[in-house]
Amino acid sequence: MRKLMMVMGASMLAAAPVVSADILGVGATVGYWDADYSGEASKGNDRVDLERDLNLSNDSNANLTAYFEHPVPVLPNVRLAYTRTKQSGNGQLNTGYDGVSGAVRSELELEQLDVTLYYEILDNWVNLDLGLTVRDFSGELLVQNRNDTSQFSETKADAVLPLVYVAARFDLPFTGVSVGGDANAISYDGDSVYDFNVYGQYEMSLLQLRAGYRQISLDYEDGDDNLDIELSGPFVSAGLRF
Repeated sequence: MRKLMMVMGASMLAAAPVVSADILGVGATVGYWDADYSGEASKGNDRVDLERDLNLSNDSNANLTAYFEHPVPVLPNVRLAYTRTKQSGNGQLNTGYDGVSGAVRSELELEQLDVTLYYEILDNWVNLDLGLTVRDFSGELLVQNRNDTSQFSETKADAVLPLVYVAARFDLPFTGVSVGGDANAISYDGDSVYDFNVYGQYEMSLLQLRAGYRQISLDYEDGDDNLDIELSGPFVSAGLRF
């Protein structure tokens, strides 16, 4: 299925008319994403609900992006993105999870690095980019009894996945204001990753300000370990465009 997704993406790019940038363009942003987790993790036949059982709350996150656009039509543009979220909390496991029960302390961390190769299909007041993303992601859930440290569980999922990338933006002429969104997605063999955001943007000279909403839905099985989780919430970012 991965090969099918990559072939579909390559065919889509080959069939679309490509618009190249007039000059070299470089940009970078840093953002804050107020993401909340929901869903569940499983290890073998044991399952745990992230909200009801573990009571996770947001601790920290990091969101960084950078891109490079050029005027060579044949070569794709490049976009890099890094996302890291971490939540922890104190909960109660009445039925037990992977040998852990009672009062527990939990920590869930998700980290992902994207390398996206894309082409500009439209580049005027309507902007459309199509491409392929390679995502290196890892997720880890640690659960430990607060009174008995020998009761400890680790659930992990790691993978490198190809995803279809689509981004669109609509500019209001002469205002610096625009609205848009982008998405990365793949589904295969019962596993899936969907990552999308919508935003409003304001540009002034080299400065770019955004505010919007982002959601990641991840359902991935790694051996006996499975993470079926969703992260969603508002974000803000600031960047420079040259």
